[in-house]
Parts: sequence; C-alpha cells; structure tokens
Amino acid sequence: MLVYGHHDVQPVDPVERWEHPPFEPVISGDEIRGRGASDDKGQVAMHLLAVKAHLAATGQNAPSVTLKLFVEGEEESGSPHLRKLLEDHHDELGCDLVVFTDTALHEREAPTVNTGQRGVLGGEITFFGGTDDVHSGRAGGAIPNPATALAKLVAALHDDDNRIQLEGFYDDVREPTAREREDYAALPFDERKWLAHNGGGAQATHGETGYSTFERIWVRPTAEINGISGGYTGPGLKTIVPASATAKISFRLVPDQRPDRIRDQLERFVARHTPNGIRAVVTFRGEGVPPYAISPDDPANEAVKDAMELAFDQPVRFARAGGSGPAAVLRERLGVPLVYLGATLPDDRVHAPNERVVVPLLLKGAEAAAHLWRMLAKAEIAKRLSR
Repeated sequence: MLVYGHHDVQPVDPVERWEHPPFEPVISGDEIRGRGASDDKGQVAMHLLAVKAHLAATGQNAPSVTLKLFVEGEEESGSPHLRKLLEDHHDELGCDLVVFTDTALHEREAPTVNTGQRGVLGGEITFFGGTDDVHSGRAGGAIPNPATALAKLVAALHDDDNRIQLEGFYDDVREPTAREREDYAALPFDERKWLAHNGGGAQATHGETGYSTFERIWVRPTAEINGISGGYTGPGLKTIVPASATAKISFRLVPDQRPDRIRDQLERFVARHTPNGIRAVVTFRGEGVPPYAISPDDPANEAVKDAMELAFDQPVRFARAGGSGPAAVLRERLGVPLVYLGATLPDDRVHAPNERVVVPLLLKGAEAAAHLWRMLAKAEIAKRLSR
C-alpha cells in the first residue's frame, strides 16, 4: 500500500493576518494552528500515527500490509515532476493500492469518504487591437475595441442555463450514478450556512440548471473567468480605446474529460468569437491536471468506508472533492486503484491565514487507517483488489 501526501504549502500572505507565526505550530483548544496543519502535514502525521495504533492494537511487529509512505514537495505547484519521478522509481513505488491523504470530510458531524477529484486547466485569452492605446475622440467607434470584443466572448461562454458553450465540451462527461446522487442528496445542506463558509460573501447559490450545489462542485465541469484586465483601470477616467485586453480562465474537469481536448475546444471557441481587426492569443499554464474518480462500489472503497464507520461510530456517505490534485497521475503511472482517507474539514482555512486542524478528527482518521490496514490484509479483500 502506498500512502501519498505532500509537505509543501501555500504562501502565508497576508502574513499580518496570522494570529501566531505561521510556521510555529500553536495548540488552541482542540486545534493545532499553523501553515500546513491541515494541508497536508497534519494528514501525513495522521497516517504515521495510524501505524503506531495498528501495531499497538494487533500486537504485531510490522503492519498487516506492506506500507510505503510517499510525501512530495511540489503538489501546490501542480506536481510538475511527479510523472517523471513515478517513471524513474516505478519499482520502488510499485504497489497494489494508493491511499491519498490530501482529502477532507464533508463536515464535522457528517463524515464522508471521497471518491474523486476534478481536474483543472488554466490559461489566458488576450485580444490585441493595435500596438498602442488610442484617444477615443480621435478613433473611437472607427477601430475595433479589444476590451469590448473580449467582453462579448466572455458573455458567450455560458448560455442561460449556465452550460458551457465550447463545442463538444460535454461529450466526455461521465454522469454521476444514481447511488452517488442519492448519497449527495442525503448530506446536510443549508444554503445560508454553506454560503457563509464557502461563498466569499455571495448572497445566493448559482450554477448549471438541473444540478444541486454539491453536484455542481463535485461532478460537473466548470469554466470560470478568474480575472479581466485591459486599458486604463486606475483612478479617474482616461478616454481611450485600449490596445489589448486579457481574460484569465480556468476549467474544472470531471471524468472522462481530458485537458488536451479542452485546450483544443477553447482555441476553436476563441477563433469563432474573434472579430475582424482583432488578433487573439491563447496561452495555457502547463498541460493541466486530469480528473479522477473511483466507483463507490469498488472493494477498496468499501473497505475505507467500513474503516471510517468503525472509527467515527456512525454511517459514512460517499462524496467527492471539487478541487484538483495528482490522483489521476498516480493512478495512471502506477496502474492500481486509488482511494481517499482523510479527516480534515472544508473550513480549516486551508491556503488562508490561521490554518488549523482539529486534533480529535485526526485521531479518528488515524483509527480508521489502522482499521484499514487490518481489513486490506484479509485474503478476500486482496483477491478482489487483484481482479
């Protein structure tokens, strides 16, 4: 069994908003606070503690399964060297199952097991009209305005049902199963509470027609405009036709979408929406991260669920993560199933000041992992994994 985690972290800015030095962990009540406490050092420590718990409970000198701990330092940068590392060290990292630590519970009173993550692809669209900004009284209305043209392109990206208008975009989308939709619907959801914790001040939920909030962020693809710039944006007014305008865009992808296909679709979409007199340049940040999902019915997934229910002493549902990570790369390069086992919370202030992890949840996560090693060692589980 290969346990995957990462030790690198996001920058601590704005550092002045930290109540304590970010790299000096502080115990506050039942929390440990510091950068990386939740994402992902705390969860790596949780699995190390699980080994101690497993040995203490079984009285054995070694775990019931062969464990390999693989902790990388580039996850927050998109794991740019992970593929090559997995190729170069395939024999050392070879395994029958990957356990992915960088994952969270739905909420404290509703433990869940994740079954997948969305992929991501990011880039920029720049429209050029000329080489210089031009006095709008001299040429406004007589030459193309790249900011106006780009605004029209952005407006055309979604229809009235918030479906993405790239040709072929949904062709490869795998719909959630009836069991998955049933699990998501059974999870507690209060719109006002959810917005307060996740919406950044938004006043209402919004998204693709026909899907719940959880489905929109877990199993549906998205296209988000992350920022728009161009022309003069300083104080006061400057009457110009700008020379250029840029939109930053990112896509969250779901199985079985591929980043390379989305690249091609975006380039064709931009070409169709580039008017005469405008030159378009589309650039991408890296090759993107593919999505990953494993069936809730997979025997390894069922084992994780059983282990979590033993540790948390309550029913556990399946969910997914809306963010992205290298799960698909690990699955592809190692050629084995990948499951998720973590015990952090969505409101742990990950990537923000005063990041925290809740210690009692980490202890329950360690207990679940200790159960998992015992359960996976059973002959019937091993046989089902090898099929």
